[in-house]
Amino acid sequence: MTTTNDMIYSVLDNNLGRIAGIEGAVLLSNDGIKLSAYLLDRATAERIAAAASGIASTMRAVSREVDGGRVIRQLVEMDDRYLCIVGCGEGSTLVVVTSRRARLGELGGEAVRTAQALGEWLATSGRGQAPSSPTGA
Repeated sequence: MTTTNDMIYSVLDNNLGRIAGIEGAVLLSNDGIKLSAYLLDRATAERIAAAASGIASTMRAVSREVDGGRVIRQLVEMDDRYLCIVGCGEGSTLVVVTSRRARLGELGGEAVRTAQALGEWLATSGRGQAPSSPTGA
């Protein structure tokens, strides 16, 4: 039997596995709860989800103030990593972590395509229902 978490992981693996330097990803609810993780341990994924929800929320607020419309993605450049934050439909956000080996165009494009696929799938798979809570990853 395929679970919701298995389906989410499959979408993440199929799309993000192509990015050079991929280190992991977290799908989170807009209130910072980890829904699923890819290549990250549970504790790390939960901390990233909590922190990234604040960043995503702040950027949505800034966009409203400047009449910017929907926030497409946010890229955080660090000395050794990239962090790409992308909205997935109405209620969730995707965070992708890579090494600096990742090409920014590839990272941004794949993150947006993955977020769109997840947003569409989540919207149709369980209207009115939250995805089931993942057990491990």
